[in-house]
Amino acid sequence: MALQFTITATCPGNSARLGRVETPHGGFDTPAFMPVATAAAMKCLTVEQVQASGSQIILNNAYHLMLRPGSERIARLGGTHRFMRWDGPILTDSGGYQAFSMSDINSVGESGVTFRSFVDGSRIELTPERSIEVQNQIGADIIMAFDDCPPSREEDCVNPEKRVRLAGTTHEQRLRDSNDRTARWLERCIRAHARPGDQALFGIVQGGTSEALRRRSVEQVCAHDLPGYAIGGVAVGEGPEQIHRTVRFTAELLPADRPRYLMGVGYERDIVRAVAAGVDMFDCVLPTRNGRKAYAFTRNGPLKLKNARFAEDERPIEPGCGCPTCSKGFSRAYLRHLFMADEWLGQTLVSQHNLWHYQALLLDIRRSIRDDSWSSLEEAWPVVGPASGA
Repeated sequence: MALQFTITATCPGNSARLGRVETPHGGFDTPAFMPVATAAAMKCLTVEQVQASGSQIILNNAYHLMLRPGSERIARLGGTHRFMRWDGPILTDSGGYQAFSMSDINSVGESGVTFRSFVDGSRIELTPERSIEVQNQIGADIIMAFDDCPPSREEDCVNPEKRVRLAGTTHEQRLRDSNDRTARWLERCIRAHARPGDQALFGIVQGGTSEALRRRSVEQVCAHDLPGYAIGGVAVGEGPEQIHRTVRFTAELLPADRPRYLMGVGYERDIVRAVAAGVDMFDCVLPTRNGRKAYAFTRNGPLKLKNARFAEDERPIEPGCGCPTCSKGFSRAYLRHLFMADEWLGQTLVSQHNLWHYQALLLDIRRSIRDDSWSSLEEAWPVVGPASGA
């Protein structure tokens, strides 16, 4: 089997669960946070630095790798594990999110999405079949179905300045079309999947913030017996409470014996509340993207290290943190200096700390489920707030 999932403990006070996923390239503990190595690299960090943070699985971006260096080339070079020298599990997204996030340079139709390449401006058609072919060539352990991710707001469906062609002129119709198109594309992805023995294909649930449409999408996607399922189409413009409500409603509808993956979320509080709702897997660019902007995460909230108040602050980002940046004594003052002097070392040091921060949070989440001590999270992690068990 391409993937095996075992639940080892559950939390009596909510729907959180502790588990283990096994893949052809090893396993990872759940709940799990996947750092994003978009182009088969974690910006500013080496593979060894990512591994040292406790990261057990990472994410590659199929759309970017398709354009550069090309999935065929990656296949000829032995697949993404060998290409980037990462020997653990890897997940690839399908390119469906790029159809949403880069909607000013694409068009959506029944056959798929036509992009204008950000590399050379050429027109590229990405269909469900091509998305799966690209992911088969890249060689990740978990691959995602090609889905239609709708916008979260009415104005994004009818804005005449948007060049993307959408079926339907109202937001509700756009959401309905997205559900049905995602279901049809999933069937095409399943038929196109050439490596089901060593790559686990996950389906993606859409539906915006509508409970009725989320339920309908779950029925459509879960009609197929897949190794895992994802909640897509959140954190694309909704407020935090809408995200939490939608995730909580959707997660409980998904099969209990399969991994549940919340795509693109997010901040610590969002992760903790999603775990409490029964979600097992997360990814987000925040630790490294924000680290490159001098934005450091701590248990008590973020630090913006470019602020003048840190100019002579001799403390590490977070006293007691075990990451190399903090444990080796790099001060907030020194880190601020690196950013003000435009020295890239600052981006590496803060990104490294942020990854350790996220993996420390997930480690404590798993420990709290195992030890039935969920309430202790709020004390150890004030940043998650009082609603962590909601």
